[in-house]
Amino acid sequence: MSSQHHHGHEHGSELSETQLRVRALETILTEKGYVDPAALDRLIEAYETKIGPRNGARVVAKAWIDPAYKDWLLKDATAAIASLGYMGRQGEHMVVVENTPKRHNMVVCTLCSCYPWPVLGLPPVWYKSAPYRSRAVIDPRGVLAELGVTLPSGTEIRVWDSTAEIRYLVLPMRPAGTEGWSEDRLASLVTRDSMIGAALAKSPETAA
Repeated sequence: MSSQHHHGHEHGSELSETQLRVRALETILTEKGYVDPAALDRLIEAYETKIGPRNGARVVAKAWIDPAYKDWLLKDATAAIASLGYMGRQGEHMVVVENTPKRHNMVVCTLCSCYPWPVLGLPPVWYKSAPYRSRAVIDPRGVLAELGVTLPSGTEIRVWDSTAEIRYLVLPMRPAGTEGWSEDRLASLVTRDSMIGAALAKSPETAA
């Protein structure tokens, strides 16, 4: 890491108007004693990294290990996911699409921020941005390459549009070299981005 790059991180970058408003609101709420900033941070972090994506990761890991569960997941995702106890607002109508060597699925939300919270947590900021949404539809291969995912030229890319009615979850391909792994260990390879098709599941090497 260059010192310049590090230096940029230390001071943070300029905040957008929305971020400034959020900061101002948080400050007022904190000053009035309505919100404990540490608790707020923990809550947001839990939704972004722990509760959400970890739930989805368990769904994926179970599907990798249990062929009957995988069939059920692809036929009736809502019920199969609910059977593990993950349900609730924004997770009512789930459809799972499977990545294979021949097909890579990518989920966007062109009109809104429809996003299955119970299995994915909070959407990343870039996912909601208009440029990402429109470009992912027009040039998914280019967007994936920018995100570090280079697919074989023979792999078809399908883009699914999540709506208020249907929310998609991508079942990423199980990484090679994970034979005999436990469900817990497999779940650690599943990232939020791999479940929207913006990344692949981590390889055992990357995870290590």
